[in-house]
This record gives sequence, C-alpha cells and structure tokens, in this order.
Amino acid sequence: MTAPRTAGDIGELEWIRRIARMARRAGGGHGVALGIGDDAALLRARPGEDIATSCDARVQGVHFRFDWESPRGAGRRALVAGLSDLAAMGARPLGFTLALAAPSAAPLPQLMGLLRGLLDVAQAARCPLVGGNLSRAAEISLTLGCLGAQRRGRALRRDAGRPGDGVFVTGALGRAALERARERVRYVPPLRLAAGQALARLAGAGACVDLSDGLLADLGHLCRSSGVGAALDCAALPLPPRFAAAARRAGCDALHLALCGGEDYELLFTLRPGAAAKPAALSRRLGAPVAQIGTLRKAPGIRLQNAPAGWRNGRSECNGHGRAGGRGAALHPGWRHFQPEAA
Repeated sequence: MTAPRTAGDIGELEWIRRIARMARRAGGGHGVALGIGDDAALLRARPGEDIATSCDARVQGVHFRFDWESPRGAGRRALVAGLSDLAAMGARPLGFTLALAAPSAAPLPQLMGLLRGLLDVAQAARCPLVGGNLSRAAEISLTLGCLGAQRRGRALRRDAGRPGDGVFVTGALGRAALERARERVRYVPPLRLAAGQALARLAGAGACVDLSDGLLADLGHLCRSSGVGAALDCAALPLPPRFAAAARRAGCDALHLALCGGEDYELLFTLRPGAAAKPAALSRRLGAPVAQIGTLRKAPGIRLQNAPAGWRNGRSECNGHGRAGGRGAALHPGWRHFQPEAA
C-alpha cells in the first residue's frame, strides 16, 4: 500500500485523530475542563476574572510562504501572533482553537509541520489546543481563536494613554521586516505573555498594544484610541545587534524597517509620569528588555525626533518595503491588507 502523501489521502476523520493525538502529547493548561472530542470545549476561569478572546488568521501567500520559511516556523509564528493579543491585554492563556483549511493535494509534511510548530508554542505557553474545524480550500489557512483570562478590571487597553505618559517598548524592532525583505524567514518572535501579565500588575500602567502592523501604525492605533499624540525619539529605538549594517547589505533603510516593518509582536506600552519607569528596573520586572522611546502629548499626530539625514518631511528615502532609493515612503501606514485604489 502506498503511504499517504497529501491531505486528501488520509481523510477528515484521520486528520482529526492525528490532531487530537498531537494536542494530547503537547499537554494541557490549568483552565481546561473539557478539550478536544466534543461539540465544544469547556474552559474554566478563576473567580473574579474576565475572559479575553482574540481571533487571528494566517493565509498562505499572504502571511507565510513555504519558499521563504519552513512549515514548522510558520506554525510557530502563527501562534505567537495570536497569543501576542492576549499578552497586550495582560491576560494569561487558557487555550486556543484552530480552523485549518487546505487543498486536498496539500503535502502532508507541510501540514504536519504547521501543526508541530503551533504545538511547540502551545506547550511553551501552557496554552493547549482545545478544538477547531477542518475544511477544504484553495490554499492553506489557519484561523486561531486564542482565549485567556484576566483579573477583573485590570486588563491593559489601548485607550488608557494620557498626555505626559512615557512610551516604552519591549525587545528589539525590525528583524522580522528585514527577513521578509531578504525573502528568508527564520526568526520567531518571543512570547511576551509573562511581560504583559507583569505590566498589568504594575502601578502606573497606561495603554498597551502589541506590535503587529509596525511601530508607527500601532502607536497610531494607541494614540487614536486614547485621544492623544506622541513624540517618538528615533535615536532611542532598540534595534537588533548589527542591524544597520545588515539592512544596508540588503539594500534597506534600517529606520524604516523598525518604524514600519511589522510582525515584531513586542509590547508597546505607556506609563504615568512618576511611575517606576527606569528601563533597567522595568526589564527586571517584566522579564524582557525594555526601552523608553518617547512620550505622549496632547497635540494629535506622531512627531519624530532625532531622525537621521535622508529623512525629510515625514518620509523616508526608500520605497514601501524599506528599499533604499525609492520614491519616499510615508511613515504612518504600516501593514494593511486592503489599500485604497490608486486614483
């Protein structure tokens, strides 16, 4: 008998059995009363907690390409992206659901790699796969529903920023965008769940958002929700080691990648004036590197400070992908799935 090689070779019921078996091996969390195997999962929050829920989709050709990255890496990045929304609310994960769609001819190694990558992160985050759906489709897609719990009244929100707040970010910016520019994706962003939970307990915490669309785009979301503007110090942005040289070799503008690239999945947050806001102390408290990169202000819009030569009137001397020598890319758009039609 020929060994199965595609999704269609093993059929839906066998897929469900395989997924359930892999999920059991990965282990479960503390909030699952009933997992895979029934019409719905049952999750249990603690007394005095609210449920946090988010939904994230990853589509082949849009969010991942197998000629750029391994299936396992794409699966890891998918769940990191989904859990990043919980981190930005300060929630602890309870579990996640997966709606997997794929062509019948999809190679089994690709689909198994995606599942293994998802469950790698699930195990590390103690966020078990608790259910989902299978469907045939023209391309592979993953739709993740991430569920968490947060102490009532303590959730981090985008609308809690105030003028005078310091603006901070965890980790480093731009690496994911540089890899996409090189058409070779290996980097899996770190989970910031523990940092988000620690931030939610911190006196003086303001607004918070995760960096998925790009620093300027996501800071813009935070500012609009909070009714404020921001002053952003370009010289203070945390970049990976030797990032500027690597960007030059790729023909990219390092600052543009850091500001507009997206998919860093770090936490961007604000703290009230007078809060314990020393980056070194914050780094210890949150368990992640922290840098202060600006302040919130009353005037709307985002004002850049200490921008280097080659940046004029809020535009960089590169194209929308950070390539040097382009027509000049505006600083605010970040990632957009739907762009207005050209006039």
